[in-house]
Amino acid sequence: MGKFDLSHRVVLTPMTKQRSDGNIPQPHAILYYSQQASKGGLLIAEATGGVPDTAQGIPLHAGIWTKEQVEEWKLIVNAVHEQISNPMGKLQSQPLTSKLLLKYEQFFSTRWRLQTEEIPLVVNDFRVAARNALEAGFDGVEIHGAHGYLIKQFLKDHVNDHSGKYGGGLENCCCFALEVVEAVVDKIAVRKAFKGTFIAVGGYDREEGNNVVSSGYADLVAFGRQFFANPDLPRRFELNAPLNTYNRETFYI
Repeated sequence: MGKFDLSHRVVLTPMTKQRSDGNIPQPHAILYYSQQASKGGLLIAEATGGVPDTAQGIPLHAGIWTKEQVEEWKLIVNAVHEQISNPMGKLQSQPLTSKLLLKYEQFFSTRWRLQTEEIPLVVNDFRVAARNALEAGFDGVEIHGAHGYLIKQFLKDHVNDHSGKYGGGLENCCCFALEVVEAVVDKIAVRKAFKGTFIAVGGYDREEGNNVVSSGYADLVAFGRQFFANPDLPRRFELNAPLNTYNRETFYI
């Protein structure tokens, strides 16, 4: 995959366990990520870009906007590299949607509609986060634009009520996302390494994952919840060994 020599096609998806006091990765995260790492593997960490007022939608989520956060991520990244694995950082801005607002509004300041003049500041947050991810030692970053987060909100015309540059039509609705990509590329750089679907994700098991790869639909397959109960998931798939059953009650706080 590009410059990475991967030994298997199983990817760890970015998943927060909401255990980062002060949005700072804690020492237990070193063990957590090193357990998920495998030789020649690829994992995507939960690092969130931006600043507290614009980047968060859930509490106790690890960030990457301060020097202290970067220093803690360095310890985690080093532990993953020691497993000869490839860590990637996830960059997102995660303002509260209405559903999350009802659940987490006590943790955050009141949300507001971004004014046009504020949007370049948020784009710069992504640029700074990309720079910080490089400083922390990540091998690359994922720009996360799903699940109703900020990039997705701009792309949806029933949510994006901006007019002018950032809304009102397909091209304008894409403007924010494209500016974020350009800002991140400015710090990370990019190379064209694939066509079509790259990483497939969403409820796959071993057999289904093998099928989408062998058919050419995807190059890699990402897994989330199964990793919580099976940190050695790639090895279990290799041996076709039984999997532990995950327990949702242990996922978060």
